[in-house]
Amino acid sequence: MSDSPPYNGTNFTSYCASDGAEVLICDLFDWMESNTTTINDTISELATGLDTVFLIFSATMVFFMQAGFAMLCAGSVRQKNVKNIMLKNLLDACGGAIGFYTLGFGFAYGGDDLASRSFVGNSYFGLRDYDDYKFFFFQFAFAATAATIVAGTVAERCKMSAYLCYSLFLTGFVYPVVVHAIWSGNGFLSAFFSDPFKGVGTIDFAGSGVVHMTGGSTALIAAIILGPRRGRFHDEDGNPLEEPRTFPAHSTALQVLGTFILWVGWYGFNPGSALMITTENAAQTAALCTVTTTLAAATGCVTAMFSDSILESCKTGETSYDLTMAMNGALSGLVAVTAGCAVVEPWAAILIGAIGGWSYMGMSKLLIKLRIDDAVDAVPVHLANGMWGIFAVGFFAKGELMTIAGFNAEHQGVLYGGDGNLILAQFSAICFILGWVGSVMTPFFFVLNLAGMFRVPALEEDVGLDISHHRGAAYELDGPKKEHVEELMEVRASRHGRVEVPKQVTQAAVDAQAEGVKEGNVDSDEVVESA
Repeated sequence: MSDSPPYNGTNFTSYCASDGAEVLICDLFDWMESNTTTINDTISELATGLDTVFLIFSATMVFFMQAGFAMLCAGSVRQKNVKNIMLKNLLDACGGAIGFYTLGFGFAYGGDDLASRSFVGNSYFGLRDYDDYKFFFFQFAFAATAATIVAGTVAERCKMSAYLCYSLFLTGFVYPVVVHAIWSGNGFLSAFFSDPFKGVGTIDFAGSGVVHMTGGSTALIAAIILGPRRGRFHDEDGNPLEEPRTFPAHSTALQVLGTFILWVGWYGFNPGSALMITTENAAQTAALCTVTTTLAAATGCVTAMFSDSILESCKTGETSYDLTMAMNGALSGLVAVTAGCAVVEPWAAILIGAIGGWSYMGMSKLLIKLRIDDAVDAVPVHLANGMWGIFAVGFFAKGELMTIAGFNAEHQGVLYGGDGNLILAQFSAICFILGWVGSVMTPFFFVLNLAGMFRVPALEEDVGLDISHHRGAAYELDGPKKEHVEELMEVRASRHGRVEVPKQVTQAAVDAQAEGVKEGNVDSDEVVESA
């Protein structure tokens, strides 16, 4: 080692040109060699911390989707039921937290250390002997999402007691069994088992099947057993209507706001399912998910809207652009790409989103034809496109991307020359989810219905659930009192002599007087004279 003086902290450029630089470099390497363990531990701690922040942030974005569902549902229902649907969305989060903590997480991931396949987990109930809290929080956000899907479908006629019952049951037992089968380390369809089904297992990266199909199929069963809203398909005497009655959404602004919140939340839903960000493969997977998620949503939106416009033009000769089609088309594209967002190329995401928009349109029209009432079209969005999303992976999964995402690339999608094992595994998952949810939730809802716990009485439904169940309407819609408007007009007329009264004030007075006529407090001749 050189006898040159050590670096004194100034004029670094000149020092590097001297022999002293050798001392600095050698000392640095000596220190690194003697502290290798410390350096590695520090890097590992930093990576763990960064992965923790990434997963908690992603879970928070997924949980914030509850606000999106609340806004979308509130905007879609009539104003007399706004409080009710908002409370149900809030209780979804609460019931989901309690149900998933006490039983759900244990059924979903308990027993992952077993060497053999299992149908359901058997440990970690109440998080006993489990301390990976970030993973629990992430999974809870997904469980709450599955429960919220049902809220919109049964809106405006479902009892609160029934809603609490099935929300707890879904997050505490039904949904966790699906999670265990597909996402746990020893589920019988899991791609992460040492000997996966058909050599590859089911690839549902972020939950097209696990979350959306489970919630969507539950919603369909509930809608069939609960029945349609009064006046939707039948008149007051119970006679079928020639054309189903449409109940207009009370706030388009809330619908659009909810759609955008859900779209943003999906960037936690899909990229966050990488579960970490500090490895090259995980970072690349998360980045790909953001692109495929965006493209599928955009394509689903324009496909559904313009396809609907074209059909209308062909049928009537007129062309309009339906905002509801655009919003639900975007959500359909998001649901459809969720399963394969990490294993499909961007061009495939565009195609998946486009077909997702058409799937939504077809399922929505089929429900109406079958006279099944879905207040917010949750079944076409989540069930139809959850199925399509799972199935699409069997076609579009690319081997190279499967390897990066942590899946077995020996059995890739059939469009890349795959042997069909993957598409068989995907189809098996669809059959399992439909069979499991149908066999459990159908008798559950039947029992609720037979016990009189499912549907509100007809009078309460007509009045609105806000007034009948929640101590008043969500909005105060009363106009100004007639005497106050008349007083204002007199004051303005006498302030500096007779002046012209603004048209807006005059119209308000006329409206107030007209309201008085309806109530029998004002003679109709007085209205004519005032006008």
